[in-house]
Amino acid sequence: PNEYETIIRAIRILDFATCISFVPRNASHRDYLSILPQKEPKGCWSSIGRIGGKQKLSLQKPEKGRSKCLGGPGRAIHEIMHSLGVFHEQSRSDRDNYINVIWDNVKPGTHSIQSAFCFKHNFNVAPDENVTFNFEYDYNSIMHYGSKHFSVKGKRTILPKKSGVVIGQRVNLSKTDCMKLNAMYGCLDQDAFAREKYTTICSAMGL
Repeated sequence: PNEYETIIRAIRILDFATCISFVPRNASHRDYLSILPQKEPKGCWSSIGRIGGKQKLSLQKPEKGRSKCLGGPGRAIHEIMHSLGVFHEQSRSDRDNYINVIWDNVKPGTHSIQSAFCFKHNFNVAPDENVTFNFEYDYNSIMHYGSKHFSVKGKRTILPKKSGVVIGQRVNLSKTDCMKLNAMYGCLDQDAFAREKYTTICSAMGL
């Protein structure tokens, strides 16, 4: 029940902050999200964008001493945003102006599915469809990795070039996350009222 409530909270935040609506699946829906913990591979993951049919989104249940994917709505929001077509922030084509990736500190995979390539590809620059929508690089994005994601022995894998910034928060949408989703889905183009509504909501987002 607690895991279900966490997922619902994440969906409600996205519902409130954007014009995107999430509805329970019925027989007429050919394309849908199936949000369940997956056995292979385990963890928190999603495909990026709609792939058609049953689309798996894995949110691992909490384990003793570890919150996994459902310690709060932020991690669920992160994965749902992937399903909506949003790449990691550090995958932007201009990311080298803002961060350094320390490739030698990215850990190799120990699972046949989670190979070394699988870990390191998360740090690659995404293809052209990773559109920035003319928003500036956002260290505070819920889609940004932390400084020690997938690290060897706790070493840093990402070094921000701007001093004093904190990366990797999984609490809430940042202002830019919110605006980017609204831009992607045309929420800001509906009419003047909608633009003002969602711009006002997004201005209150972030930490």
